[in-house]
Order: sequence, then structure tokens, then C-alpha cells
Amino acid sequence: MNPVYHQAKFINSAPDLRSAPEDNGLEIAFAGRSNAGKSSAINTLTSQKSLARISKTPGRTQLLNFFAIDEHKRFVDLPGYGYAKVPVQVKKKWHVMIESYLTGRKALCGIVLVMDVRHPMMEFDKQMVDWCRHAKIPLHILLTKSDKLNYGAAKNTLLGVQKELANSEIQVSVQLFSALKKVGIDEIHALLDQWFNPDPLNEPDI
Repeated sequence: MNPVYHQAKFINSAPDLRSAPEDNGLEIAFAGRSNAGKSSAINTLTSQKSLARISKTPGRTQLLNFFAIDEHKRFVDLPGYGYAKVPVQVKKKWHVMIESYLTGRKALCGIVLVMDVRHPMMEFDKQMVDWCRHAKIPLHILLTKSDKLNYGAAKNTLLGVQKELANSEIQVSVQLFSALKKVGIDEIHALLDQWFNPDPLNEPDI
């Protein structure tokens, strides 16, 4: 566990990139369907109860929410998508916002895609995988709510997702996670460390 993530602080909420913090340093974005447990995952890995807003009504996160880890590193909570009972025009606006962020943000160094382990690789999830492939952005899949399944079933889901993405031509990793049981925190912290502190010695020759 890396306590550096426990010092995460809210910066601002932005309706578009024009209102976002200056595009420098490194950012890791969290994406996922509105009911996948994204806010709970962010709060758990930062050891904070209310850093990311948790609502009883899925889909209330309608802005780009920025959190500072330190002067040069940030988390970004992307709008939840696919479940909220909101007008079609609002969903289209979210779609445009997310796509513009993924394709236009230079600081972005990785995407954590949050999925409910009981409902993995749904339409929006596959779209996010495609976006990451086209943008050549590293992807880490967090299979949340793993406590809702017995270990065998959760492990089978993990293996199934890994198999589905094996030939996807994308840099991707997958893990089980439970905010309730605090399962998988060390693993996600290690991944965040790797993305935020890239080793130049491991960069491919150009």
C-alpha cells in the first residue's frame, strides 16, 4: 500500500476541458458505468470516505472531477455512463465529454476502467477498450464488488475477461477488487505507482 494516495485532494469539477486544470504532469482517469462502484473504489484506494461523491442515484457524476495526488499527479473521475435515468441529450453530452478528454488530454497516462464483476464487458466497457486501443492508452480493469461472488466465480470472471482481451492489441491488466472487504488495494496501488513513475529504461527503442 502506498500512503501517497491517501493525501488526494479535490481540485475542481469541469464541464469541459476548457475548465480543467492545466494540461501538464500526469493524470490517471477512472471510468465506468454509473452503478459499477467507481466512486467507492476511488474512496477506498485513497482511504477517504467522501473524496468521490457516492449517490444513491447512479449517474449523478456529470462532470470531469479532478483530484491532486501531488503537484504533478492527478486522478480524474469521469462521468458515469449507461445506467442513469437521464435524457438522451444528456447522455450524448457525457459521451462527447469523455471522448474529448480521452483524445485531447496530453497528461493522461492511463485509464482505470471499473466494472461490476457480476456484469463485466458491457457495451460501454467495450467502447472504452476501443477508445484506449485507438489512443494507445494503457488500460487497467478493476472488477469491483468481488465480495458479491464466491472466490471461484469471481476468479472465473477474471479469467474470462483476460481471455476476451488477450488478442485486443492493447496494453491491459485485470484484477478483482472489493471496496467493502478492502480486497485488491495493494494491487491497484502498485499499478498506479507504475503509471505515475514510468521507468525510462523500459521504454521501447524508436
